[in-house]
Amino acid sequence: MSNPVFENNAIFRDPKKARQGQRGGQPGMVLQGGSTATAGYDAATLDQMYAAPSATTAQTGRMTYDDVIMKTGGLLTVVVVMAALTWFVVPQQLKMPAAIAGALVGFVLGLVNAFKKSPSPALILAYAAAEGVFLGGISWFLEVQFNLPGLVMQAVLATMATFAACLVLFRSGKVRVTPKFTRWLLIAMGGYLLFSLVNLGMMLFGAGGDGAFGPLRQGPMGMLVGLFAVGLAAAMLIVDFDSIKRGVEGGVPAKFAWTAAFGLVVTLVWMYLEFLRLIAILRGGE
Repeated sequence: MSNPVFENNAIFRDPKKARQGQRGGQPGMVLQGGSTATAGYDAATLDQMYAAPSATTAQTGRMTYDDVIMKTGGLLTVVVVMAALTWFVVPQQLKMPAAIAGALVGFVLGLVNAFKKSPSPALILAYAAAEGVFLGGISWFLEVQFNLPGLVMQAVLATMATFAACLVLFRSGKVRVTPKFTRWLLIAMGGYLLFSLVNLGMMLFGAGGDGAFGPLRQGPMGMLVGLFAVGLAAAMLIVDFDSIKRGVEGGVPAKFAWTAAFGLVVTLVWMYLEFLRLIAILRGGE
C-alpha cells in the first residue's frame, strides 16, 4: 500500500504502463552500403543527431526531481503562509471555527485531488491553503490554550528531522519498499484507521473523558499510539519517495510533479499533526 495520492494514479503505481504506446516508431529505410536510417533523414543528419548530447528529462517534458522539489516547496510555503495568517490575523474567537472549516475543505479537496487522473494545480494549491488554515488554528489552540510555548516549533523541527532521516535512509538503500513492507503498511494503516474512527466516535459522544484528542489518545496509551502513528507516517514517506523515483525513472509527463508534490504534502501534514499531538501529551498538555 502506498499513499492514496500515488496509488490511485497508474503512472506512479506501474511505470511500465506509462511507457506503453511509446514503443515502436517508424520503420527504418535501408541506405547504400547496408546502413539504415529513419524515414526522412539522410546519413549525415543521423550522424549529427547521434553525436549530439542526450536530451534531459526537462527538455523532453518529463518529470524531474527538481520539478517535485520546487512544487513541494511552493505548496509548503502556501501552507505556512495561510497558517501564519490564521494564527496572527484571524480573531481569537474565530480561530477554531476557521480551523474546522479548513479541515473540512481540505478533506474534500484532498479526496478530489487524490482521485483525479490528471492533476489540477489550482485545486492542489487550494488544498494547501485550506490545510494551512486548519494547521494554523489547531496549532494556536494547542500551544496557547494549553499553555505550551514552543510546541509548534518543536513539532515543525521533529517533522523536518524525520523527513530528512527518511530521505537519507531511502537514498542509501538501507530501507527498501518490498512486498513484505507494503503488506505490513497496509495492515498497520487499516488498524490505525479503525482505531481513529473508534476514538473519534467516543469523543463525539462524550465517552471516556473530555480530552481534545479523544479518550483513547490520552496518557501513556496516547503516547504509544502517537509514536506508532509517527512511525506509520515515516513509513509512508518512504513509499512516497519510491513512487516518485519510479515516476521519474519511468519518464512520466512533467505535469505529474504536481501530483507527487501533493502526495508528499499530504504525508507531511499528517506527520506534523501526529508530532503536535504527541509532544503536547509528553509535555502534559493533554
